[in-house]
Amino acid sequence: MKTVYDYKVKMTDGKEKSLRDYEGKTLLIVNTASKCGFTPQFEGLQKLYEKYHDHGLEILGFPCDQFNNQEFAEIEETLQFCQRNYGVTFPIFAKIDVNGENEHPLYTYLKEQKGGILLKNIKWNFTKFLIDRQGLVVERYAPTTDPSKLEDDLVKYAGIS
Repeated sequence: MKTVYDYKVKMTDGKEKSLRDYEGKTLLIVNTASKCGFTPQFEGLQKLYEKYHDHGLEILGFPCDQFNNQEFAEIEETLQFCQRNYGVTFPIFAKIDVNGENEHPLYTYLKEQKGGILLKNIKWNFTKFLIDRQGLVVERYAPTTDPSKLEDDLVKYAGIS
C-alpha cells in the first residue's frame, strides 16, 4: 500500500527530500501562497507547529502559484515573507503545481486518497491534508478551514493525551 512516505519533494535549494524522513510523525501538508486572502493562516499554522511539534507534528508548506498568481516568483522572497510576517519555522519546500498536467505526484496521491468539492482538484490555496503516523491520508480540509479548527484532529491522530 502506498503512503506519503513513497514520495520525494524538492527543498528550496533544489535538493530532493524523501518524505520517508518524516516516518512516524503526524503531518499536515498545505499548499500555500504569500499573497492570498488566506495567507494569515500562516499564523495559525505556526501556532499549531509550536504547540505540537514536540509531540511529533510536522507541517509541510508547498508554495503554489496556480491560483491567480498569488506567490512570489522567487522562493527566497516567499521564505523571507513567511518568516518576517508570520514567524514561520516549519518547512517550506520549492514551489509546485497541485493541479493539471504538471502537478506534483505527491498531490496526485493526496487527491486520490481524499477528494474534495471539485472532485479531486485542489480548489484554492491553503487546502490542508492530515497524514497519520503510518503515512496515510486521514482528513482533507477546505482552504477556508482555520488552522485552529484542526486541533482536535491533530491531537487524535498524533496520539496526544
